[in-house]
Amino acid sequence: MNGSVRLALTSAAARLSKAGIEAGTRDARALMAAALGISPGRVTLKLEERLPNATLHRFEALLEQRLVHEPVSRILGRRLFWGREFIVSPQVLDPRPETEVLIAAALEGKQCQRILDLGTGSGIIAVTLLTEWQDAVALATDVSMEALEVAAANAALAGVRLRLETLRSDWFEHVTGSFDLIVSNPPYITAEEFGKLAPEVRLYDPAVALTDGGDGLSAFRRIAKGLGQYLNPGGRVLVETGPSQAEAVSRIFMESGLDCISVRRDFDGRDRVVSAKMAA
Repeated sequence: MNGSVRLALTSAAARLSKAGIEAGTRDARALMAAALGISPGRVTLKLEERLPNATLHRFEALLEQRLVHEPVSRILGRRLFWGREFIVSPQVLDPRPETEVLIAAALEGKQCQRILDLGTGSGIIAVTLLTEWQDAVALATDVSMEALEVAAANAALAGVRLRLETLRSDWFEHVTGSFDLIVSNPPYITAEEFGKLAPEVRLYDPAVALTDGGDGLSAFRRIAKGLGQYLNPGGRVLVETGPSQAEAVSRIFMESGLDCISVRRDFDGRDRVVSAKMAA
């Protein structure tokens, strides 16, 4: 037998802090919960218990992964988003809280019947909207078959698999039909910004989901080019952007004939989501 849960957590938090990882106490608690096989909220009930060797070894293995800046969500293979748990894998972008701003903006409008999620990744946007809109159906596209498999698994986990169609497609390449709502969280990090990203992002998220290798706007141009064919009259488009890109993306949409263009800020007051509407 070894020391207590409390002692192991204190030591782990100190090691994480020394490695330059913020919120080390929170991360250590999440990893301990995984090692114990309980929910994080129950760890406080175990603080004075002693750790068996097997549990300590599991915790140490998880901690070693975090010490090299692998995100907790990557280590555990799941992420909480919009109050629901989603599967994440090395093949998909780790969902960020900022993307919830896009969900909130979509839900403020009228309920849509047909949704298109371009570059779906883990499927968080399409799946979340389907759980909120019980009568809607969605098409989720991605160039990665592995990502589409994760999206399908998340749809099944949320109980909406029958209403989500997945399609391997480079943006609109293989899409048919038209939609009331088109959403996307495309790769918008510039080539210059990519090298400055935190290791948790740069080393563990798929680069193709983060950057276009250029000015960060190429995906928005491709999306805007297809809206005239695939967005229904009166339909909306919502895209997540980088904090400094809202003006440029708004201009791209305006030049494509869209109107009612607006920008929504995230929790830190940064421009995050651009929305626009197709003329009725």
